[in-house]
This record gives sequence, structure tokens and C-alpha cells, in this order.
Amino acid sequence: MLTSLSIQNYALIDNLQVNFNNGLSIITGETGAGKSILLGGLSLILGKRADLSSLKDTSKKCIIEAVFDVSNYNLKVLFKAEDFDYEENTIIRREILPSGKSRAFVNDSPVNLNSLQVLGERLIDIHSQHQTLQLVSNEFQFQIIDALANNDTNLQDYKSELKTYKTLQKELKELLAFQAEAIKEHDYNSFLLNELIEANLVEGELELLEEENETLSNIEEIKEKLVASHQLLNDEQIGVLTSLNELKSNFQKLKNYSSKYEDLFNRVQSCVIEIDDVFREVDGMQDTLEADPGRLEEVNAKLLLINNLLHKHVATDISELIGIKNDLEDKVAVTENLDATIEKKKNEISKKTTQLNTISEAIHDSRKQAIPELITQLETILISLGMQNAQFKIDLVYGDGFQTNGKDDMSFLFSANKGGQFNELKKAASGGELSRIMLAIKSILSNYIQLPTIIFDEIDSGVSGEISNKMGDIMLLMSKTMQVISITHLPQIAAKGHTHFKVYKEDVDEVTQTNLVKLNHDERIVEIAQMLGGTEMSSSAIAHAKELLN
Repeated sequence: MLTSLSIQNYALIDNLQVNFNNGLSIITGETGAGKSILLGGLSLILGKRADLSSLKDTSKKCIIEAVFDVSNYNLKVLFKAEDFDYEENTIIRREILPSGKSRAFVNDSPVNLNSLQVLGERLIDIHSQHQTLQLVSNEFQFQIIDALANNDTNLQDYKSELKTYKTLQKELKELLAFQAEAIKEHDYNSFLLNELIEANLVEGELELLEEENETLSNIEEIKEKLVASHQLLNDEQIGVLTSLNELKSNFQKLKNYSSKYEDLFNRVQSCVIEIDDVFREVDGMQDTLEADPGRLEEVNAKLLLINNLLHKHVATDISELIGIKNDLEDKVAVTENLDATIEKKKNEISKKTTQLNTISEAIHDSRKQAIPELITQLETILISLGMQNAQFKIDLVYGDGFQTNGKDDMSFLFSANKGGQFNELKKAASGGELSRIMLAIKSILSNYIQLPTIIFDEIDSGVSGEISNKMGDIMLLMSKTMQVISITHLPQIAAKGHTHFKVYKEDVDEVTQTNLVKLNHDERIVEIAQMLGGTEMSSSAIAHAKELLN
């Protein structure tokens, strides 16, 4: 509920602060006193766009702040979704700067207007004779039926399942589109994959093959050089090993004379060991080295294959080719398994369809049961509001496709006269009738769901005294479970309020200002008497005012 409203530097308001109570609050005042200004300021809190024309003094900023008690509104989920800081006493503030820039805050955190509008719709419902378009909206008509049908849980389940269903359908559509493209590429990808598999590629193989090719291609020269090296190492006359062994023998005899010779001996011995090892390797290579034309042909063929594959796939090494092979394996596998994947997805959609049908049938049945009760309550209330011949006909048809709130198509038809044809509300009801129908509907809804604060903006215009009295009774009844604010010109409704405010204009320093004041009991008597008989109050008007208040 709205607990307080502060307005600074807005239109004709210089500085206004008002606290609201629960129950039924009444706002009265002469035409042009500024009731619409109050609603305009409140609309800014609810996310309406602003401009510089809203500023009373264009050199100062306009600040509008409202405090709401949201403890009974179940808004924690919404606050989390919109990234608001949740407080049971939530403060909403709008600022309009002289530059024209507008800022909005929820509990001192900046928010955008779209998010503020989402929250505002859950906090206040401003209703006037000119704001009955909601009533002819099919979505709102379903909300009415579902409130009476207690469909909240079923609708939540349905929307959750519908979201999953639509996701599955999207995934199936993408799979089918992918399959259509994949089939075109499948044969080519399979050919490339088989080519790479048959190549039997091994990481690092290219370098080994190139080395082996060099060896096999130059076998005679290598053998010749190895023979020469073997001779240089081990010739009895000039061989390196022979000379080194002789050198080693010399230093072995000298090492006992000085540590310097021992060091030279150790170094020569190391050379002997190293050269001896080289000799043995050369000796072994001579034994194993043989010309092998067949193997050379195999190596050249494999090198040619690898280089062709590198060129075809624009790769730099075998590692990249192996990566390409793995990717092709995935593509081919996915294509080959698509039928099974698509069939699985269709089965999931079929199961989800069954679940949605079960829930939507339950929603349909509960709606069908609620319709007679809604019609009875509506027609009963409207009779008391002077619409004795008002009749409703609500047709509910279980359709084929899944809609946002089930599978039902609904026609909400109305006839204002006996024997008249039923027609859509927007065609069959006048503005005044729509206003009374909306009041009746909001009255009914208040018994089933927690409604936001509702502000009735002169919906009683053109209504007779007795009907206005009934309208006041309905508002008073609604105020037992919610906060109701009524802006009215009718004393019969004004007298019903728990709290009464008066909007008035005054001139301060030759500047007109709009103010709002809370009336005490005696002031209420005067205000209602003036509403009954004008500024020249008669004793009978005062007596009548007292009677209405009592």
C-alpha cells in the first residue's frame, strides 16, 4: 500500500507531503484545484516519462518520492528479477533536473523506466472512465476468470512447461535445418575422413620419414664415408685410436711425477674412451647399413601422401592433420547419429505435449466451472449499480494450439438491455457502463487475489445519488482487504471514507499553488455540506452532511 507521497517543484505544487492509511481514502476538491496534478506526479513514480514542462521552477529540480509497504505483495521474486534491493518499506524516487534529464531510484538504487513500470503495475492501479481499455482486453478477461477458478498453480506449471516445450521445438527446428545442410556435406566429409584414416598418421612421423629418406637416398656415399672413418679411427699405423693409446701410455708413465701429468693423463683417457665409443658406433653402422630400394619407395610414397594432405587441408604439420581428422570424425558421427537425435527430440516434445494438454485441460475445466459464478456476481453487483438488465455471456472453447495461458479461446460478451443482442464489451457498453463494470470486476477480484492500491479517478461522474451510494459501499467493502483511494465529486461517496483529503488552490506571493490537506471530522462536515449545497451552506446541507457521515 501507498504510505506516503512527497512532491516538490511539480506543476502548481511547491512542496507537498501527505501520509496515507489503509482502508478507503477520499480526495475531493473543486474542478481545477489540482487533483489531476496529484495523479500526474504519482504517474511519474510509476514510470511515466517526464519533460521540463513538469517543473514549477525551471531553475530547480523536481523530486517526487513515494513510500510503499510491499510486505503483503509477494514481490521478492520480481525484485530479484529486476535486480532491485528488496525492502518491505520500499522507497521510489523520481528526479527531473533543470536540464530535462530524468532519474529514477528504487531504495536509493538507480533503475531504468521500463523496470520501474514493471514494479509500478504491481503497486498502483489508476482507474478512470477513460481507462477502461484493460476491461476489453482478452488477457485481462482471462485474469478475471482465472482468479475465480484458482488457476494460479496450474498456470505457473503450464507456463513453465510451455517454456520448455518451445525450447525443445526450437532445438528440433535447428536439428532439422542442420541435418539438411549436413547431408549435403556428409559424403565429402566421409571421403576426407577416410583419406586421413588410411594415411595412418602419427605425430612426429614426418621428420622421421624425411630423415630416413635422406639416409636411403644417399646410402653409397654414407657407406663410403663410414669405411674411411673406420680406417681413420683404427688404422694400425695412423689410426686416431692407435695414436691416442700411445699418447695415453706416455702420460701414464709421467703421471707419477707430477699432478699436472696426471691431469693430462685423465683427459687423454677420456678422449680414448669417447673415440673408442665413436669407433664402435661407426663399426656397428657399417654392419647394419644396407641399400633397400623397396623401403625407399615406401618412404617416398608416404612423404608424398603426407605433403599432398598438408597442401589439401592447408595444414603446417601432421598434428594439425590429426586435429582435422578428429573434427571430421565428430561431423560425420553427428550426421550419422542425427536421425536418432531427432527422434529423441521428437519423443521429448511428444511427452511435453501430453503434459501441457493435461494441464491445459485442468485449466479449461476450472475456468468453465468458474464462469457461472462470475456471471452471477457481476450481474448482481451491476443491478445494485442501476444496470438492472445487464447480462453477460462468456463462451469458452478449448482450442488446438498452445497459447500463453492455456488452449482456450474466450468470448466475453455483454448485453445492457432485455432482449438485446450480445456483443463484445467495447461495442455493447457505454463509457459509464464500462466504468461500473470495471468497478464490479475489481470488487470481485479483491475477494480472490491481492490487488495493488487502486485509485478511482471520478468514475462516479454522471451517476445518480442512489447509485453513487452503492458505488461507495462497494469501494468501502473492497477497502477491507486492500487500499482504495477515490477521487470524487459526490458527497455520498466522500462520506464513506475512513480518511478524507481536500485538494485546493491558494495564492502565495501572487503565485498560485496547489495543496492537499487532511480533514478532521468538523472539516469533513463542512466539505461534504459544500459538496451538497455549494459554498453558501444551509442548515439542511450541514444536517445532511452529518447524516451521511454517521
